[in-house]
Amino acid sequence: MLTRRGRIRLNSPFRDWVSAAHERFPVREAPLNLEVAVTSLEIRLPHRDPADHFLAATALVFELTLMTIDRHLTQVKGLSTRSV
Repeated sequence: MLTRRGRIRLNSPFRDWVSAAHERFPVREAPLNLEVAVTSLEIRLPHRDPADHFLAATALVFELTLMTIDRHLTQVKGLSTRSV
Protein backbone atom coordinates (compact mmCIF):
# COMPACT_ATOMS: atom_id res chain seq x y z
CA MET A 1 0.00 0.00 0.00
CA LEU A 2 2.77 2.43 0.83
CA THR A 3 4.45 1.79 -2.50
CA ARG A 4 1.20 2.35 -4.37
CA ARG A 5 0.70 5.66 -2.60
CA GLY A 6 4.26 6.73 -3.33
CA ARG A 7 5.16 6.97 0.36
CA ILE A 8 8.05 4.54 -0.05
CA ARG A 9 10.05 3.48 -3.10
CA LEU A 10 11.55 0.06 -3.69
CA ASN A 11 14.43 -0.80 -6.02
CA SER A 12 12.57 -3.84 -7.39
CA PRO A 13 9.01 -5.12 -7.82
CA PHE A 14 7.29 -5.64 -4.47
CA ARG A 15 7.18 -9.45 -4.66
CA ASP A 16 10.91 -9.60 -5.46
CA TRP A 17 11.67 -7.15 -2.65
CA VAL A 18 9.71 -9.25 -0.13
CA SER A 19 11.51 -12.44 -1.19
CA ALA A 20 14.92 -10.80 -0.89
CA ALA A 21 14.07 -9.25 2.48
CA HIS A 22 12.83 -12.58 3.81
CA GLU A 23 16.07 -14.28 2.77
CA ARG A 24 18.12 -11.62 4.58
CA PHE A 25 15.87 -11.35 7.63
CA PRO A 26 13.89 -14.55 8.25
CA VAL A 27 10.78 -13.84 10.28
CA ARG A 28 8.40 -15.97 12.24
CA GLU A 29 4.83 -15.70 11.04
CA ALA A 30 2.14 -15.14 13.64
CA PRO A 31 -1.44 -16.14 12.92
CA LEU A 32 -4.44 -13.88 13.25
CA ASN A 33 -6.35 -15.81 15.88
CA LEU A 34 -9.12 -15.12 18.38
CA GLU A 35 -6.77 -13.72 21.03
CA VAL A 36 -5.22 -11.29 18.54
CA ALA A 37 -8.66 -10.19 17.32
CA VAL A 38 -9.91 -9.53 20.86
CA THR A 39 -6.69 -7.79 21.91
CA SER A 40 -6.87 -5.55 18.84
CA LEU A 41 -10.13 -4.12 20.16
CA GLU A 42 -8.65 -3.41 23.59
CA ILE A 43 -5.65 -1.40 22.36
CA ARG A 44 -5.90 2.37 22.61
CA LEU A 45 -4.48 4.17 19.59
CA PRO A 46 -5.07 7.77 18.55
CA HIS A 47 -6.56 6.55 15.26
CA ARG A 48 -8.84 3.74 14.15
CA ASP A 49 -6.66 2.08 11.51
CA PRO A 50 -7.45 -1.64 11.94
CA ALA A 51 -4.11 -2.66 10.43
CA ASP A 52 -2.20 -0.88 13.21
CA HIS A 53 -4.46 -2.43 15.83
CA PHE A 54 -3.82 -5.91 14.42
CA LEU A 55 -0.06 -5.30 14.21
CA ALA A 56 0.13 -4.15 17.82
CA ALA A 57 -2.15 -6.92 19.06
CA THR A 58 -0.15 -9.59 17.25
CA ALA A 59 3.10 -8.34 18.77
CA LEU A 60 1.55 -8.22 22.24
CA VAL A 61 -0.08 -11.66 22.08
CA PHE A 62 2.99 -13.42 20.72
CA GLU A 63 5.45 -11.33 22.76
CA LEU A 64 7.22 -10.02 19.66
CA THR A 65 9.14 -6.82 19.02
CA LEU A 66 7.45 -4.70 16.39
CA MET A 67 9.81 -2.96 13.97
CA THR A 68 8.26 0.44 13.30
CA ILE A 69 8.90 4.16 13.31
CA ASP A 70 5.19 4.92 13.67
CA ARG A 71 4.98 7.01 16.84
CA HIS A 72 1.38 5.90 17.36
CA LEU A 73 2.64 2.34 17.76
CA THR A 74 5.82 3.13 19.65
CA GLN A 75 3.69 4.71 22.39
CA VAL A 76 1.45 1.66 23.02
CA LYS A 77 1.85 0.65 26.65
CA GLY A 78 3.56 -2.71 27.04
CA LEU A 79 4.38 -3.03 23.33
CA SER A 80 8.01 -3.75 22.54
CA THR A 81 9.08 -1.74 19.48
CA ARG A 82 12.30 -1.02 17.71
CA SER A 83 13.10 1.60 15.12
CA VAL A 84 15.99 1.25 12.71
